[in-house]
Amino acid sequence: MTKYLVIINPSAGKWQAEKSIPEINKILTEAKLDFDLVKTESAEHVYELAYNAAANGYDVVVAGGGDGTANKVVNALMTAKKDGKAVAKMGVIPLGRGNDFAASMGIKPGLNESINSILLGKTRHIDVGQVIGGDYPEGMYFGNGVGIGFDTIVGFEAAKLPAFLNGTPAYVLGALSTLFFHYERPLLKIELDDQTIEQACAMVTTMNGVRLGGTFMIAPESKPDDGLFSILIVEQSSRIQLLKLLVKVMGGTHAGHPLVKMPLSSKVKISALKGTLACHADGETICEKGEQITLINHHNQIELITEA
Repeated sequence: MTKYLVIINPSAGKWQAEKSIPEINKILTEAKLDFDLVKTESAEHVYELAYNAAANGYDVVVAGGGDGTANKVVNALMTAKKDGKAVAKMGVIPLGRGNDFAASMGIKPGLNESINSILLGKTRHIDVGQVIGGDYPEGMYFGNGVGIGFDTIVGFEAAKLPAFLNGTPAYVLGALSTLFFHYERPLLKIELDDQTIEQACAMVTTMNGVRLGGTFMIAPESKPDDGLFSILIVEQSSRIQLLKLLVKVMGGTHAGHPLVKMPLSSKVKISALKGTLACHADGETICEKGEQITLINHHNQIELITEA
């Protein structure tokens, strides 16, 4: 019988996840699942539990939380694999603000829906990215995406907002605040598999998934199992032009826009020729004023439970 370790981050969704624990327990018990549910105490606790899951007899480790929780599980599983240890499959119960990793990987929102997918047990192998630089000179793994510039500052601004502003409204307000009060345009050198681009950029976002910020469809055609990143490069422009483009990005209709480039690449190296790099990976801060970031796609690394 399949054994599950369900890791719940109670602080996810600005502590809304903790309120969901009794219902999660009820659903899993009624489904006669063989599971242990652990309420985590820190990000390090999430990592430790996931890293040792297979060695402790679990077949599946479930990340119950937001993008940060999923990111810690991805990092733990990848590190365990690199260390030659047995690795559990991964499931997700989306309980965070954005839940972009879950949405990008085809995991349905809602407790019943996401848990039903876990019970069905359909899996696919997904690529995992690695970001090297900033506060992580040895590298950190990511499942969904890495943002440099505009979308990173949006995340910083959204996190400052009060708890009742959650999900999409928080990111929209964060985007407006960033656009009008924190507008920087560094000159970047972007080295891809088959080309090098030098230009002043409002943002450069490298995606394994399709969505960031709960509603911004950065790379609607991205595939998380093709060995390639989908990259959105936005050239510097006026605030009004960028605001109009932002609306298109929310709808995923920005392909072909004159300010936009959308190449594919298995490796990306981004250097600041003028200015600095503000960078996040799956919402986790990589650096606020970095100089160089390298991104590597590791093909088909994690077996993820999903209906997609």
